Amino acid sequence: MTEQLAEHEQLPDIYHELKAFIKNESTASLLAGGIAGAVSRTVVSPFERAKILLQLQGPGQGHTYQGMFPTILKMYRDEGWRGLFRGNTLNCIRIFPYSAVQFAVFEKCKEIMIQRRPRDNHHQLYSTERLIAGSLGGIVSVAVTYPLDLVRARITVQTASLSKLARGKLIAPPKVWDTVKEVYLNEGGFFALYKGIVPTTLGVAPYVAINFALYERLREYMEESPKDFRNPIWKLSAGAFASFVGGVLIYPLDVLRKRYQVASMAGGELGFQYRSVSHALVSIFTQEGFFGAYKGLTANLYKIVPSMAVSWLCYDTLKDCIAQW
Repeated sequence: MTEQLAEHEQLPDIYHELKAFIKNESTASLLAGGIAGAVSRTVVSPFERAKILLQLQGPGQGHTYQGMFPTILKMYRDEGWRGLFRGNTLNCIRIFPYSAVQFAVFEKCKEIMIQRRPRDNHHQLYSTERLIAGSLGGIVSVAVTYPLDLVRARITVQTASLSKLARGKLIAPPKVWDTVKEVYLNEGGFFALYKGIVPTTLGVAPYVAINFALYERLREYMEESPKDFRNPIWKLSAGAFASFVGGVLIYPLDVLRKRYQVASMAGGELGFQYRSVSHALVSIFTQEGFFGAYKGLTANLYKIVPSMAVSWLCYDTLKDCIAQW
């Protein structure tokens, strides 16, 4: 009885310790960033898969998938509603730490930059500092979660109607662990799980930098404006615009990233065999034309624009809720 009373008396202390831990800036950024990422990616999962399938139609593969909405319709006809969310569970498992690390590193880098300034200059960051913080957030998040990204891309493609992959026949989706073992055992061991990380990093780092820096500047403008720009709709609009700009600028590297990740599938018969990042970019532009580097761009914009808009809104809202807790 005495032990039970002692435990009961300790509960308030545990509660306050937990509350203090969650309200810590780094922890709050991790939690808010992870939840925001998972919510936003689930909302746009059909667009995500459509974008990947459009990206992976190389030259001479015909036109199995044409346009974003026809592609989504074909996925539904071929695989039912589950086809619209193929790979999304793994994507959420991947995106939670990916988004959490991205936001947390970004916020930590900003904090360090401000602390290193003279005491009379602890004001808002310069755009270049935000770009650097965003780039570091993108690099670290890719390094932490890349194997999950590669496996998710493989699963997303495995059931699709890409003729050189499935010979025109749909197959059962592979399991996550089976895909990991397949890559590890047959494609070069541990480092095979990081195949394509260089073009991925080259694409993610500038995208995150542009997206984060531009959104924060727009948010500052809204907060400084005498008009009521704090409405959630304005935050959604700011997040959408920032992701649109970043997405268009770095999109060819996103195409390249997906092709590197699936290059070894089906014995390399998808046709994506590149010696280096520069060789890959030159090959895409020369063999498939300028728009070949922008295959799936429309689907990508349909994905990233609402995704980042929802992500920023969720992130800011959750951070505010934690701060007021």
